Amino acid sequence: MEPTHYTLEDFDYDLPHELIAQTPLKQRDSSRLLALNAVTGAYEDKHFYDIIDYLNPGDAVVMNNSRVLPARLYGERPETGGGVEVLLLRQDHGDVWETLVKPARKYPVGQEIVFGDGQLKAVVTEELEHGGRMIEFKYDGIFLEILEQLGEMPLPPYIKEKLEDQERYQTVYSKVNGSAAAPTAGLHWTPELLQKVADKGIKLVELTLHVGLGTFRPVEEDNIEDHKMHSEFYQLSDEAAATLNEVRANGGRIIATGTTSIRTLETIGSKFAGELKADSGWTDIFIKPGYQWTVVDAFITNFHLPKSTLVMLVAAFTGRENILNAYQHAIDERYRFFSFGDAMFVHK
Repeated sequence: MEPTHYTLEDFDYDLPHELIAQTPLKQRDSSRLLALNAVTGAYEDKHFYDIIDYLNPGDAVVMNNSRVLPARLYGERPETGGGVEVLLLRQDHGDVWETLVKPARKYPVGQEIVFGDGQLKAVVTEELEHGGRMIEFKYDGIFLEILEQLGEMPLPPYIKEKLEDQERYQTVYSKVNGSAAAPTAGLHWTPELLQKVADKGIKLVELTLHVGLGTFRPVEEDNIEDHKMHSEFYQLSDEAAATLNEVRANGGRIIATGTTSIRTLETIGSKFAGELKADSGWTDIFIKPGYQWTVVDAFITNFHLPKSTLVMLVAAFTGRENILNAYQHAIDERYRFFSFGDAMFVHK
């Protein structure tokens, strides 16, 4: 039996810096796939397009259709022309957004900011901690269209390369605007591969969870029980819940694409005693070793940062030893890590 109480160091591993993928592969589904049996710890080296061999007719593949906002804006103070970077975190109400501003000290309440030749203007309405600011935007037209024009993708801090094609940081099925980061396990799917999966008799089900930048926030407490998770908005429709319940009733497996789909399904399962129902709200679920799984039978995920809550989530399914052994194998075999990296299929 594995212990149930872990410290942060228990989820550390040494990753050579050059294995952090800086750019996406040309072909999405040609990324590598490490298939890990969560029970035995055995693993196989494959490619993502081989995923079809692990899926059975009657299963359901669940995908998060959230779309990343090009949420990094560069503007200036109208009176001095001094530059400022504004990162949109979440829409509070109307045109008021919670943001991170750099350099924050120069932007007190009442300070104006101008973006893109005055196409978009803003004023600071409230100061928050850690460089946070509430900002009210002013513009003519449609905000999201202006954002598409002026904004940049807020790539994770470990990616230093500029992204040539912004769509490569979106899944092919992204449609609901609202994420500050991509649900990256879904980046490997192509329309053609999804069609093959559907043709094999596997249900494709969408839900929505808007990924917050808190997903990159490091765990600082040595005792992981003390870590406070960030909240993220999720939604599962009546139709999706009905399909998943039918799949389960017929003995099919629920296979989640990514930790965001896992968090949504397990939030709802935990809330309704293992049942799946249409639901929406905010979740701060922290899945770590000792967690009792209610819905998810297998999942696709990328390789996650050392000491992150995402490594802990995967370890809750596989056991700590199995996941760290698999990660060591991936390092030895020069797999690509993190957002633009390779994938795992974790099953029982």
